[in-house]
Amino acid sequence: MRKATMAPRDMYGKTIVELGKKNEKIFAMSADLAAATKLTEFSETLPGQYLNPGIAEQNMVGIAAGLARTGMIPFISTFCCFAPGRTYDQIRQSICYNHLNVKIVSTHPGLAIGMDGAVHQALEDIALIRTIPEIVVVAPSDEVATKKAIEWAADYDGAVYVRVGRKECDIHFQEDWEWELGKSYTLKDGNDVTLIAHGSMVPYMMKAAEELEQEGISARVIDMPFIKPMDTEALVKAAKETKGIVVAEDHSIYGGLYSAVSEQLSMLAPCKILPVAVQDTFGESAKPDELYEKYGLSVANILKQVKSL
Repeated sequence: MRKATMAPRDMYGKTIVELGKKNEKIFAMSADLAAATKLTEFSETLPGQYLNPGIAEQNMVGIAAGLARTGMIPFISTFCCFAPGRTYDQIRQSICYNHLNVKIVSTHPGLAIGMDGAVHQALEDIALIRTIPEIVVVAPSDEVATKKAIEWAADYDGAVYVRVGRKECDIHFQEDWEWELGKSYTLKDGNDVTLIAHGSMVPYMMKAAEELEQEGISARVIDMPFIKPMDTEALVKAAKETKGIVVAEDHSIYGGLYSAVSEQLSMLAPCKILPVAVQDTFGESAKPDELYEKYGLSVANILKQVKSL
């Protein structure tokens, strides 16, 4: 584990500039949120490859679809509450139904955005987006994984949704790991229990695993960035080799990673699976750490779920 040098959204801004300089087909858009989604440098460095359509997220998706039809590779960015929240119909009809090569990089997911409050805390974006055919859903954890995800998305021919965090995360991902479609990454091996997470909850799982180790409980930790398609091979292996699985995510208990893992294993290798996720509720305005504690996204709650297995 290494300390973060930047938040994942900052790494997105840095990486998209590098990609845009190398490939003039890369075209970025942000609906009047360039500063927040870290596209300011791109807009200033490559103004001919950037457009601010204003506070008109649905129009932005339509423009991206048109650009993709001309052979461009559009990256559109806004908050998770707006894409897919405000733009579900346009993503479904204009991009995915037409098999278009558009990248949706949504920032500020979940309770981690803190003081912005319930209306901006997207706890259902994965549930919405993963049900749409023809789209890959990715939620990288740290800055290294974010860079790899964005570089991979630029080369992938098809629609991709990348859930990029606002909150800084300790670095667990290795620079020499090859980023592959549908692959998970084992950060720590273990044979008693498996901890699976994506995004900002990965460091919490690692800290929980360290505490469990001190109590004689061997925990396997899996970073599962690809929520669609999933690494079913790793899931089945975990189900068969450990006594149970705990899934953690800054998302609703409904429709996210917990649901996806449960769906797969109910068919392939039934086992006991418990969630650490936000229950059927909206968030509120407070500091991210306070919200994580109140809504159960904590090391203590992970340990509680592990021991209840």
